[in-house]
Amino acid sequence: MTTAVQLKTRELKPGFGAEILDVDLARADGETLAGVVDTFHRHGAILLRGQDMTPQQLVDFVALFGEPEDHTQTQFTLPGHPKVFVLSNREVDGKPIGAHNDGVGWHTDYSYKAQPVMCTMLYAVEVPAEGSDTLLADGCAAWNALPPERQKELDGLRLHHSYQHFMATREFGRQELSDELKRDNPDVEHPLIRTHPADGRKALWPSTGTVTEVVGMENPKGLELVDELVEFMTSEPFVFRHKWQVGDVLMWDNRCTLHTGTLYDDTKYFRTMHRLWAKGDAPY
Repeated sequence: MTTAVQLKTRELKPGFGAEILDVDLARADGETLAGVVDTFHRHGAILLRGQDMTPQQLVDFVALFGEPEDHTQTQFTLPGHPKVFVLSNREVDGKPIGAHNDGVGWHTDYSYKAQPVMCTMLYAVEVPAEGSDTLLADGCAAWNALPPERQKELDGLRLHHSYQHFMATREFGRQELSDELKRDNPDVEHPLIRTHPADGRKALWPSTGTVTEVVGMENPKGLELVDELVEFMTSEPFVFRHKWQVGDVLMWDNRCTLHTGTLYDDTKYFRTMHRLWAKGDAPY
């Protein structure tokens, strides 16, 4: 598998994702970086191992994919780098330095926004010896595996997403929202089947946490349908499990995937990640 600049790659799993080999992101030239971006748009996720990047280099890299996105919750952004969000169970002077167990549960980032983030990037600073894997589910493969009659039934359905509902019901980090956060994050509707703007491929695009209903379908029938589709999409044939190493850069395409973090023994290990987002557009 190659691009115009002859990047060396290998699939993360059959038919999904690409590990890009022998590229140092901090020192790569523009042509190589353009090849990395192209590989991302075609494969749903990319992985580059052994990277050594400063926070500003991370911001500059994610900016190649689109304008870096802000974070709804700002208390755990990296000092001096508001586009870099810290995921960690470490504490300094008795205070947490990052969000802990954030992202556990199958979802797509910013699905509660009118323009969800296009991509999510995680950079591994500190990883446990076991646990804390990140799982990615391939929405395109899941869609293509559905019988044509089932595809016809689902295409055109829309989901109601709510940040308020998510923050009131999530397992970790549940909180009462300020009036400002409520105002800045009104409920939205998005298609259940999303079209990828790069090449028109379709993806199953449900989510958990933010979805309150299938528009026009009474509950519990609507939510049962969402649960059924999430279970299907996140079954073994469609899932890549990433085991972290320090220096990993893993980036996934929120337009055609779901993802979840997994738990680890936080009494025994520390985990620190830097998360960045690139802005997206309205799903269709």
